[in-house]
Amino acid sequence: MLRTNLTFLSFIERFYTEVDQQKNIRLKSFPKGTRFIEQGDTIKNIYIVKDGITKCFISEENGKDFIIEFLGKGEVVGELEALKKINCLCNVEAISEVTVYAIPDYFFLKLVEENTEFNNILLQELSTRIIQTSTRASFQQLYTLEYGLDKLLKLQTEEHITISKEDMAAYLGISTRSFNRLLKQQKQKNIHRN
Repeated sequence: MLRTNLTFLSFIERFYTEVDQQKNIRLKSFPKGTRFIEQGDTIKNIYIVKDGITKCFISEENGKDFIIEFLGKGEVVGELEALKKINCLCNVEAISEVTVYAIPDYFFLKLVEENTEFNNILLQELSTRIIQTSTRASFQQLYTLEYGLDKLLKLQTEEHITISKEDMAAYLGISTRSFNRLLKQQKQKNIHRN
C-alpha cells in the first residue's frame, strides 16, 4: 500500500554527505499537489524520497488515472526511464509536502556502473517492486473492494494524510461513482454492526 525503502534512503543520505556529492545530488522540496514527473516527458532527474508521500500513476487516454502505488521514504522514481532511455511511463505527484534527493540522469547511470553497493540496492528495489506488483495484482483479484478500502482508510490514519476519493478510486481501479457507492455501503455496514 505505502512502499518505503529505508536501505536505499540510508545509502543515499550517507553518500550525499560525502565530500563534493552536493554538486552531483541536490535536495529538492515539492509542495503537496506538485507533479514532479510527467508521463511522456524525458527524464532529467531520478528522485529518491527523503520525506513525504507521493503517488505514482498512469493517465489513460480516456482521461482516467490509475494509481500504481503510494511511495514514501527511500523509494526511487525515474530509474526505469533512465536505465532504458525512454520517456516517463507515469506521473509522480506529491500528496503531502515531499523532500527528495534529485540525481541527474547521467550521474545516476554513473553510480549504477561504478558503485557496487548502489547497484545492489537498486537491483533489490527493482526485484521487490516486481514481487509487490504481482502480489497486489493477485490481491485485487482475490479480495473484495471493501478490504482494499479498509486498507486505504487505515493508511490515511497511520500516516496522518488525506487521500482524496478520486485517488482512492484510482488506486482501487474503479470510478469515483462506484467508489462513493462502496463508501456508502461500508458506512451502512458499520452502522448495523454498532
